Parts: sequence; C-alpha cells; structure tokens
Amino acid sequence: MHQRCISRRVLLVAERLHARTHNIPPHRRLSTSPTPPSPRPDPFTQLAPQLSDLRTSLITLLGSGHPAITEITKYYFLHPSKQVRPVIVLLLAQATNGLGGNWGRKLWESECEGAGGRGEELNQPLTRPDVLNDWNPGMPRDTAAFDRKFSLRPGSPHRHPPPTSGASTSPSPPTLSHTILPTQLRLAQIVEMLHTASLLHDDVIDASALRRGAPSAPAAFGNKLAVLGGNFVLGRASAALARLGDGEVTELIAGVISNLVEGEILQMREVKMGSGDGKEGGKGTTGTSRDAWNIYLQKTYLKTASLMAKGARSAVVLGGCKEGEVWKEIAYAYGRNLGIAFQLVDDVLDYESASATLGKPGGADLSLGLATGPALYAWEEHPEMGELIQRKFEQPGDVEKARDYVLRSAGVQRTRALAQAYADKAREVLQELPDSDAKVGLEVLTERVIGRKS
Repeated sequence: MHQRCISRRVLLVAERLHARTHNIPPHRRLSTSPTPPSPRPDPFTQLAPQLSDLRTSLITLLGSGHPAITEITKYYFLHPSKQVRPVIVLLLAQATNGLGGNWGRKLWESECEGAGGRGEELNQPLTRPDVLNDWNPGMPRDTAAFDRKFSLRPGSPHRHPPPTSGASTSPSPPTLSHTILPTQLRLAQIVEMLHTASLLHDDVIDASALRRGAPSAPAAFGNKLAVLGGNFVLGRASAALARLGDGEVTELIAGVISNLVEGEILQMREVKMGSGDGKEGGKGTTGTSRDAWNIYLQKTYLKTASLMAKGARSAVVLGGCKEGEVWKEIAYAYGRNLGIAFQLVDDVLDYESASATLGKPGGADLSLGLATGPALYAWEEHPEMGELIQRKFEQPGDVEKARDYVLRSAGVQRTRALAQAYADKAREVLQELPDSDAKVGLEVLTERVIGRKS
C-alpha cells in the first residue's frame, strides 16, 4: 500500500513537470479523480435467455384437448408479467449451486440419461399416460387421451428404471458452479404457474375488470371458465412438481397452495373494535390494533410472500443443499422478506398510481373492504378511521372518507418505509453467500422491488 502511494506521487510530479515543459492543456493531463463504479448487472437482463425459454416452453405445458381450457389458461401468460418469482428461483440457483452437500448427486442426475433430472425427462410421466388421461396436443409422445378400452399390460415401459448413481461421494470443498439445473428451470415455471392460477381465482373473488392492462379473465371469459382455468393450471403445476422427484420440494410447494387459500380466508376476517389509538406495536398499542396488524402481515405472507419464500428454498434444495446447511435458511429468509416488501409496495401503489400505470384498477383495496398498511397507519392519526375499517367501508361515502384520511396522514410514506425495512432485511441475509453476479442480482432485485411504479 505504502509503495503504491509513493509511486502515485512520483507519477503526479512527473506529470506536472511534463506539462510545464511541453505546455500540455489541462484537459489532456492525467486525471486524479476516482474511477466511477461499474454499473451493477440488471437481474432481468442477466437471465433474459432463460426467462424467454421458460415462457415459451411453459405455454406447451398448458395445452389441453379442450380448446376453451387451452385459451383461458394461456391468456395471462401471453400478457407481459413482472416475472419476479422465477427470477428469485433462478438467481438463488446460480448463487448456491455447488455449495450443498448433495450437489454432486444433483449434477449427476441432470447429466445422466435415465436419472430423471434431464430437461427432456421432466416431461415424462411417472404413471402410464393412458392411466393419467391428460391429453396435451403439444406433448403427444408423453400424454394420452381417453380410450374406451384399457389394456392391463402396457405395450412398452413408459419410463425405464433409473440407473445406479455414479455421483462422487468423496468430500470436496464447496465451489459455486454458476449454473442452473433443468429441475430448477422447471421449478421457476411451476411457481409462475401457481402465481397465475391464483390471479385467475383472485380476479373472480375481487370482481376485477383489469389485469396487466387488459380485460381480466373473468371479464373476457366469465367467472366459471376463469375458476376452472385456475384449477387446470394448478393440476398441471402439480404434475410437473411430482416429476421433479424431490419430496421436500413437493411439500414446500403444496404448502404454498394451502397458504394461498388460508390468506384469502384471513383477509375476510373482521376487525373487532376496542378502545385505544390503533398504533402498530410499541407502548400504548391496543389489542385491537395489534390484531389488525398481525392479520394484515400474516395475510401478506400467506398470499404473496409464501410463494417467493418457499420457491426460493425449493430452488436451493434442488441444488443439493441438505438439512442443517445455512443456504436453505438464507433462501427462505430472502424470499420471505422480499415478498412482504413487494406486497407493501403494491399496497402503496394502490393509493399512488392510476389504473393505466398499475395495469389493474387503482384504489381497489378500499372498495373491496381491505385495510392495508396505509389505512392502518392512518388509523393512528385519525381515530375515526377505526369505525370505517370495522365495517369494511361498506356505507355510502366510506371509501372517499377513508381515502381522504389516508392521504392526509403519513400512512403511505410509513408503509413505504416499512417496505424498505423488509427489503433491507432481504439484502442483509445475502451477506453469507459467496460473491457472484447472481448475488449482486439478488441485491439489485431488492432495489427494483422498492422502486417499482407498477
């Protein structure tokens, strides 16, 4: 360090002498200003090839023998989406593959024919296609339509027994591989399928007219087809999940489906009024206000963060991380915190953005009777807000009054600050990961979530 400082001083003295002797203009002389930092990678640009392939092949998974089902299930996938959930899965795969104790086996399964982990093998059914009766015109070799006759003996084995593992079991220092396995790419598709199925159902429950700047599925096809389409997507996602061949991942993702239902039910719970000021946490907080905040944050986890958190953890499990290894906990904590931050920002945008920006109706939460972060914070400054929250803004003029209370309070700003705190926590848990472009991408993603306008 000392030697570099001496060399730098010598260089500057030589430059001044050279400038005086040869009269070099100042703008041509050696600049001593620090080099600007190189721009950090955009995670969506980093993963552009994988995201493009993911979306194209996902459409193939949704084909049906019934044209109406095919049309409704593909409807939302053909409109632009944020793709935050698959990006989390893919970045965490790149940031942790090679670190887990079972990485050698997972890598072998992805390369060895018949082991079940190669991309083309993930489309092969575990059961005879004529037993599944799940015809997909886009996958004619691996699916079958209903036949009036059924043979007790299949014509040929639909899937050969997996080979004996040739994976090395000798311990070796964990080293990042900077790769994404086919199973992890399929997982990214599965989490996007679950998210889209939940949108199909949500738009029926909320009677939403818009989604992603276009007519919602219920508006375009009717409630019945939208519900059936969501169920169909869940069925195809479940089949794809089973073919990943990992019991822990199946358990995690199945739990997400339960969480989505629980979150929707929890959102319907009424806030019972009591005395007090409605503050969230801390001295002077009433049981009523604590209950309202607990319900709100728990609902936020169940409906939004659960899929991000359990999808993130599943990605690391598919990369060979075993129980007791910290990488699984980092992935879950990152997805949990980022997911809560994502929804908090969504709740802020419901007050700040117009429908054209959001791609769905603005100001919808109050109309649906939902008291989100900005309304709960406004309750602290305007006690009258409590009565409106309790009756879910049902009386004439309630929505307008509540919106006025929110906009005259610091509710929006405080909710955004709470979102920032969760995003900071997500970023903080990444520090134990080894340095990589994927780790930087995960850090940048926290900033993108907070800074988004739609």
